[in-house]
Amino acid sequence: MELINFLQYSFIQKAFFAGSFVAIICSALGLFLVLRKMSLIGDGLSHVSFGAIALGLFFGIYPYYIAIPLVMIASIVILKISEKAKIYGDAAIGIVSAIGIAGGVILVSVSKGFNVDLFSYLFGNILAISSGELILLVLLSLIVLATIYFFYWDLFSATFDEEYAKTTGIKINFINILLTILTSLCVVLSIKIVGIMLVSALLILPSVTALQIAKGFKSVMFIGAIISVISVISGITFSFFLDIPTGATIVMINAIFFGLALLIKKL
Repeated sequence: MELINFLQYSFIQKAFFAGSFVAIICSALGLFLVLRKMSLIGDGLSHVSFGAIALGLFFGIYPYYIAIPLVMIASIVILKISEKAKIYGDAAIGIVSAIGIAGGVILVSVSKGFNVDLFSYLFGNILAISSGELILLVLLSLIVLATIYFFYWDLFSATFDEEYAKTTGIKINFINILLTILTSLCVVLSIKIVGIMLVSALLILPSVTALQIAKGFKSVMFIGAIISVISVISGITFSFFLDIPTGATIVMINAIFFGLALLIKKL
């Protein structure tokens, strides 16, 4: 099949459009998470989303309508557990993650009718994205990008020096909650792209790749976004022509970029 004919398919156009938006917000938020040593929160929230999506499918409700609020609540719970219970963040992530995935497994076991649907959420199916899902995804992505833009300096200051940020009047608790909520939204939006099992890779890999070769925070964010978008677009293309899973292909291309960045840094 010629590339021109390939690009004429509406489902490919929608996949490119949706994937590019999600790639940008994932790389932007992933940078803050990596630098704050919170990168595992994406993995934890993806497990919570498994339970939330299973709940939506169980009651016959569009899964995103259930997943978005529940995963947001879970992100705040993780933050509060780590603050109030005085335990490390990764332990708080593990607690909420275990509860989320256990709830999902129970719902799957007692239900007999949505295993195929759940499989597409586990491993992603961006080529099957609907027009309604595309509109929802773009709108929510724009909200995330606008929030990052307006709170950029607060997020930047809180990432590198919380104590200094407090002295300048930045409300650290609010910024922490904001970051976790944005991350939860990003995780839910990424499920259609790479699936529940691979969401954390889309958050982490572009940022850590850019950190190897770029200097300066804004340049890292910019390069990370470029790497992420290229990975998504090329992943969709290769998966279509080679007939292999799209989400896994996107992640593997991200991993190749990371390996190349390490090689460039070494040389």
